[in-house]
Order: sequence, then C-alpha cells, then structure tokens
Amino acid sequence: MTKRIASLVAVVLLLGSVLAACAKSGDNGDASSSSPAASGGSGASSEASGEPVKIKMFAVQEPNIDLATNKFTLFAEEKFNLKFDFEAVPSDGAKEKRQISLASGDYPDAYMLTAYIDQFSQADLLKYGKQGVLIPLNGLIDQYAPNIKKALDSNADFKAFAVAPDGNIYGLPAYAQCFHCSYPNKMWINTKWLETLKLEMPKTTEDFKKALEAFKNGDPNGNKQKDEVPLSGSTEDFGVRVVPYLMNSFVYDDDRNHLLLSNGKVGSAAVTPEWKEGLAYIKSLYDEGLIDPGAFTQNAEAFKKIGENGDAQILGAGAGMHPAIFVNIDAGNKNAKDYNPVPPLTGPNGVSLTTHDGGGVSPGAKFAITNKASKEAQIALIKLVDYMFTPEGQTNAASGMEGIDWRKPKEGEVALGEGVTPQVATIPAVEGEAPRNAGWSGMGHFYMPKEYRDSFVQGTDIYDPANYERRLYQATLLYQGHEPKELFPLWAIWLDPAEVDEASMLQTNIRTYIDENSLQFVTGHKSLDKDWDGYVKGLKDLKLDRYLEILQKAYDSSTFKR
Repeated sequence: MTKRIASLVAVVLLLGSVLAACAKSGDNGDASSSSPAASGGSGASSEASGEPVKIKMFAVQEPNIDLATNKFTLFAEEKFNLKFDFEAVPSDGAKEKRQISLASGDYPDAYMLTAYIDQFSQADLLKYGKQGVLIPLNGLIDQYAPNIKKALDSNADFKAFAVAPDGNIYGLPAYAQCFHCSYPNKMWINTKWLETLKLEMPKTTEDFKKALEAFKNGDPNGNKQKDEVPLSGSTEDFGVRVVPYLMNSFVYDDDRNHLLLSNGKVGSAAVTPEWKEGLAYIKSLYDEGLIDPGAFTQNAEAFKKIGENGDAQILGAGAGMHPAIFVNIDAGNKNAKDYNPVPPLTGPNGVSLTTHDGGGVSPGAKFAITNKASKEAQIALIKLVDYMFTPEGQTNAASGMEGIDWRKPKEGEVALGEGVTPQVATIPAVEGEAPRNAGWSGMGHFYMPKEYRDSFVQGTDIYDPANYERRLYQATLLYQGHEPKELFPLWAIWLDPAEVDEASMLQTNIRTYIDENSLQFVTGHKSLDKDWDGYVKGLKDLKLDRYLEILQKAYDSSTFKR
C-alpha cells in the first residue's frame, strides 16, 4: 500500500470508514428513495426462495475482517438467497494473486476488489472482455439493476468511468467523490507564527515569500535558535510535493503528468515560458533557504518528523492534502490547531490556479463477473451490487451494519454539506472494543457521490478530531473554483489497447524527466538561462509529441468532458 493510500486510510479511520474513502443534493442513485433505510433494514427478507445460489468469489480480505463470518456477508446471503465461497486473499500480493487466478483458467464466478489495493485496469477490462473471460454487464443492469442504471443515466462522470469505448460495461468502478481529495495540492501554514510575527495570511507569491523569510529569521518558536524550517513537503503522493502548489501561481500543474488542455487540445505545461518562470520563483525560495532540501527527497515519515519535532515546533508551512500527513491532529497535541490552509496564491501575472482531479475515483473496475458464473449467479450478483448502489446498501457494505457502525441522525445533528439533510451518523468504536467485523470496508465501496458523503453527520468544531472531515471540507472551499475551465481527465479516458504499453512507457519516461529536471533547475544544478532549450529538446527526444498524440486521440473519443 502506498503512502498516499496509508494516509487516506488514516483519515478513513478517523472519520468512520465512509467519510474519508486517501466533490447535487438529495438523490443518491437509489431508484426507490434517497433515504438510507429505503431498501430494507438488516431484517430484510430473502429476495428469492429455494436453495441458495452458490457463488465463488475472489475477494480482498482486509485486516480485522473475516469475510466468512462478516455481518454484512451473512446479511447479503440472507437477503439475496446466495451462499459465498470466498477465495479470500490478503491485501499484500492481491494484484499478483488476481493475475495468477486469471492466467490459470481456474478463475471464480466474480471478482470483488478494493480499489486502493488492487483493481482491474482499463486495459485489463478490454483484454479480458474481448477474450470473453469477463462478461458485459449491460443486459444484467438493464433488467435487474435499477439503481446502477439510474447512476449511469444521471451521472456522466460515472458513466465515462464504467462504459468501455465499445459500449460494453465489463466491470464497475468504485465511484467515491471525495471533495477534499479532489483538490489535493493544498498548503498549510502555521497561523500561530503568523500571529506572533504580526503577518497576514499570504495572498500572493511575494506575500508567501515574505512570510517564509520571517519564519526563517524571526524566531517565531521563541527558542532563540535558528532552527525553523520555513517550508517542507515530501516526494510521495497525496499533495505533498511543494512544486505543484507553487507552480499553479504561474501555470496549471496537475501534479501527475503536467498536462494542459486548451480549446480541446492536449499539451504539456512543462515546456511553457510560464513553467520556466515558476521554476525561477521556486528557485528563489530555495536559494534563500526557505524550502527544506529534504522536501525533494524525503518520505512521509521524515516529513512528519519535522512537523512533530519533539523539542520545539519548527515547521512553518507544509504541503499536503491534509495536515494530519505531517502533524498529529489528536486533541492532546498542542500544535494540532496551528496549521491552516493558504488559499491558492496569485502570481505576478494574476494566475491563481489549483490542481483538480477525479476526487479519489480511479480508472478501472473493482467488480466483474466472469463467464464461469451461471445465469442465476449473474443475477444474484448484480442484484447484490445494485443494493450497494443505494445509500443504505453502500453504508452497510462499506461502513458496517446499521445499529453497529452507523445509526440514523438525531434531532439537532448537522450534515457535513451546507443545507444537506443528514442521513448517516457513525457510531464510534469504544477504546478496547474488539473489531466489529460488520462491513466489507474498501471492498464495499461502490457509489459515493458528493451528495452522499455530504449527508454524514459532522460536528461543528473543526479542530475536534472527530470532525476532521469538516475541517478539510472548509479548507477545500478555498480552492474550489480555482481549477482551469478545461481539464484533461487522464484518470477517466480509455486509451486504445494497442497503444496502452507505448503510452505507459512514454508517460513514465516523460514524467521522470520533467520532475528530475525541475529539481535540477530549482537547486541550481542546471541553469534556467543556459540549459532550458536543451531541456525542451530532451522532451522532444523522449517523444513528447507522440505521447500527446495518443492522449489527444483518447480524449477526442471520450465521453468525459468538463
């Protein structure tokens, strides 16, 4: 599991599984009702009579979950008159075991995966779909799955993820719109230090530079030592790289492949004059010792050691999707309240952008049915997943069963989203309580549009760890709307299967080259004056134009447009 996912899981645990799965009110895709209880409670009767339908399922078994005895497993078996034969594999090595399973020919009736651990890639879906190993789900959805069908008909984004270029649905993705995840590249500044130094919240790149200079030279921690680290970050994912946040004051940086979209044409930000200007600004911070050199080399653990320095608070500003990446947000931590969001900075040319992505939605699929499944098994499976597309089914499957892990809100409780009717309140675990084994966790995540997540109860004290999602939600509102009007949705487009391997190789080589050269320019190992033209030529030599051609072709044929 990557550090990005580890961080996301930490938030998940804090918020009660669903609220932080690592952005329309009311209707959540339930064809019968938007109420979580509309599809039947835990005492719902079986949907069929006779012998249970036996289903062999490949499944990822996460820690503290025993699928065979899991309360949601038992509920689903009774409600849909089926009996699971789980091929349960641990998180570690899940991808390899799935691949071996498919290659052996002795594969199960269905695969139920966890997106942040392993799932079918788009290339996998097309490959095994064309081979007939994975069956198209279109007919089953039309006939037996009104909630899935409604989601496809009403949510263009979800449809773009689910429907392959040939019109078939070979698998279903985990659609979890995480608002704060949608704007990953945030900056968190020590507002206690700003107050100590009588500084305002920075609004421009020059304001930010002056604040960092004051952090370095003004002894804001008061220990009479010049030990302050004005700005730091990490090399991993989850918004922790310092370049993208700063670069977005000059030109859009997606923090992944540095791609632009202008009038429907795909381009690279990393060859623009604005990129060069942004690097010059970042270099000026580095040259003055305002950026921790470790930000370009250290992992998340090292980053957090700076934020949690034992002797004195030393971190002035930290890059990250959320502050718990670099500082403990426990109620007992006296520094937990000190880091607050810096809105997108305005650069010298009036540019004030922010990175925006799919909000935690990954391309591919976590659920698929194989040609080994009988017709009865196919119907039972699609009905099960259709239930998991309702608010109640989603909550029971992912968070745990009603009455154990969640309850209906009480009078006076408020939802996360402003003006949204609260639907779900999590039941916190008691210290020392045994694992509840009441839900499928990540394996249960299917359809979580923003309006569903916004309906969860959250307290109003944003510095209470129990209300961390509200703290992140409010911070993200500062970034919302700063994304470009046109975005290249690399996470949502389907590449030509014949070009997937080529595109993957080009993507890796080009991104590595851009990131390595950006660091060399910032640290002075290369000169922006003398070496820029050679850098641009190097990208041409790495077939940047061919890479953009492949992406343009995929975008032009995509139904995903923003």
